Amino acid sequence: MTHLNYYETLPKKRMAASAIFLNENDNILLVKPTYRPYWLLPGGCIEENESPREACIREVKEELDIHIPFMKLLGIDYLSQENEETECIQFAFYGGILNNTQIHTIKLPTTELNEFNFLPLEKVLPILLLQKPLPFQHHRFIDIITNPFTASYCLITPPRFRNPLLSLRNESIQCRFHMT
Repeated sequence: MTHLNYYETLPKKRMAASAIFLNENDNILLVKPTYRPYWLLPGGCIEENESPREACIREVKEELDIHIPFMKLLGIDYLSQENEETECIQFAFYGGILNNTQIHTIKLPTTELNEFNFLPLEKVLPILLLQKPLPFQHHRFIDIITNPFTASYCLITPPRFRNPLLSLRNESIQCRFHMT
């Protein structure tokens, strides 16, 4: 087998990137896709030869028509195959706090999104947790920005097998790893 043929035989996984934005009242931005019955964080698929961060910046520009030049990686999650959807690796980024001027300039692509809203954490979590199956573990990423002692999550198992096995405190940073 040649070097090129070997790489062609390897499995391919779908990858996606999403952004968590807050407004000045610490409410979280959700968008309502036209093609799904549930609300999501802004974001989408990572294209070929595109980094997860580049994809997130591009998707935010496409979906919200705002340019955020840098976003901090919050975590990575794995979504196993569910129904017709293939397995996926999800990257979540923190886009920061949007001011009122930025919020008023948001323009949604009407063929893809029909609504956006900033909601308080206590309303966002039930919306994300009630989706069956969970599209991604966005609630865990939101926990990262709402808990000042959390550094990151590395979620590498299907949701039904997740158990927190390790919680380390190093100075003011707490890392949580969920593994089997």
